[in-house]
Amino acid sequence: MSEKQKLIKEMLAMQKKFIEREQASGVEAEEYYNPEEGTDLDGYQAQYTEMANRLVEMAHSEKGSHR
Repeated sequence: MSEKQKLIKEMLAMQKKFIEREQASGVEAEEYYNPEEGTDLDGYQAQYTEMANRLVEMAHSEKGSHR
């Protein structure tokens, strides 16, 4: 499995976990943007954004384009 495929798989797993939590108990904007330390959303946004940006860079690299 390529690095790109692994990254997509990990991002999908994160999304699935987030959706399950949201459906079970809801997610307030405060929890998402300013989560308490140690909660399941702590670091989620930063990690997901970093992964998404890496994926975009990979796609640009494959096509020889720039952001």
